[in-house]
Amino acid sequence: MTDATPTAAELADRVRAGDLRLHELEEHADADTAATARRRLVAAESDADVDVLGEYVFDAADAGPNIENMVGAVQIPLGVAGPVTIDGGVLSGSRYLPLATTEGALVASINRGCTVLNDAGGATARVTKTGMTRAPVFRVADVAEAEALVGWVRGNEDALREAAESTTSHGELLDVTPYVVGNNVYLRFRYDTKDAMGMNMATIATGEACDVIEAETTASLVALSGNLCSDKKPAAINAVEGRGRSVAADVEIPREVVTDRLHTTPEAIAEINTRKNHVGAAKAGALGFNAHVANAVAALFLATGQDEAQVVEGANAITTAETTPDGDLYVSVSLASLEVGTVGGGTKLPTQTAGLEILEVSGGGDPAGSNADALAEAIAVAALAGELSLLAALGSRHLSSAHADLGR
Repeated sequence: MTDATPTAAELADRVRAGDLRLHELEEHADADTAATARRRLVAAESDADVDVLGEYVFDAADAGPNIENMVGAVQIPLGVAGPVTIDGGVLSGSRYLPLATTEGALVASINRGCTVLNDAGGATARVTKTGMTRAPVFRVADVAEAEALVGWVRGNEDALREAAESTTSHGELLDVTPYVVGNNVYLRFRYDTKDAMGMNMATIATGEACDVIEAETTASLVALSGNLCSDKKPAAINAVEGRGRSVAADVEIPREVVTDRLHTTPEAIAEINTRKNHVGAAKAGALGFNAHVANAVAALFLATGQDEAQVVEGANAITTAETTPDGDLYVSVSLASLEVGTVGGGTKLPTQTAGLEILEVSGGGDPAGSNADALAEAIAVAALAGELSLLAALGSRHLSSAHADLGR
C-alpha cells in the first residue's frame, strides 16, 4: 500500500470499470475502506439503504478469517437469562446465559426455566463423550480389497495417529472406525480437539493420514469428506455415536415448585413429553426427540461465536421427563453432537468474546479442553431450562397467551 491509498469511492469506481474485482479491494486499501467501497456498490445496484451495515465495533481486518467480501455486520439483539446455578463437571456456580436471538419470548422462556432450576437447587451437567470427526471415502476394487484395507487400518492406527498429529500441536487422534459399502470404504477419524471446535484441525490432520493410506495400500481417496462425518447435516450416526461433545443436563424438581411456579403437575409434563417429544417425533421421523432445543443452541451459538450451521447437529437431543417415586419431577436433556469451541473461528470477534466472558469460558482452558467442556455444559443447561419452560407452558395451556402477552 502506498501513500496514495484510494478512497472508498475510487475503489468502487474501479470495480465498476472492471479494473478490480470485489475480493481484491483489501490489496489496495485497509479492510474498513474496502468494506465501505463494497457498501457503495451494493447500494448503487440494489437501491438499498446499507449505511447501518457499517455500524460495527470491530476492525474489519479482524474479521478477515471469518468473512469474504465484507460489507459490514448484522446486529442481533443479545439478552441474558439467569443467573442459573450449574453443577457441572467443569462449570460450577452461578452464570448468566447470553442469548442472541430475534425470536420474542425465547429469552423470557429460558429465564423462567432458569428460575425453576434455581428453586430446585440448580441443574447438573456433564460432558459424556468428546470427539470431532472427519470421514474420508476411499475407492477399492471390491469387497475383498475393502476387507484388506480395514485390516490394514486396524493394524496401523499408530502410524495414522503419528501422521495426523504431525499437523497440530493440540489435536489428538482418538480412533479410526471403518465402514464398508461395496467398493467404498469410509474411515471415520475422531479427534480430541481440546478447546477448539476443531473442524479445520480434523480436516487437515485427516488429509495427512490419507496420504499415508494411499502410499501404503491400493485404496484411492475419492473425497476427504464422505458425509459419514457427518457435518452440518441431520445424521443418525451423530445422534448415536456423537460428534463434538455429547453432553447431558438434568434436574429433580419438587412437586410444589412445579405446581406453584409452573402451574401444572409433574404427571402432566411427563405425559406431554412422552406424547409430544417421543411419540410425535417418532411419527414425524425426527432425529431430535425434544421440544425446541435448537432455540437454546442457536441463541448461544450466535452469542459466543460458534459455527451457526452446526445447530443442525446441536439439535440432536433427547428430552426425558418422569415422575419420581416421591411424586416430584425429573427432567433431562441429552445433546449427542454439540460442536463448540472457545478458541478460533468466530470466538475471536469482540462481541462474541464478550459472550464467552459472561460465561467465564473465553479462550483456552486449564487443562486444555475444559473451557469448551464448560461451554457445552452451559448450553445443555440452557436447553434444559427451555425444555422445562415450554413443556410447562403446554401443560398449563399458557403457550399462546404468553406469546400474546409479550406482543409476539
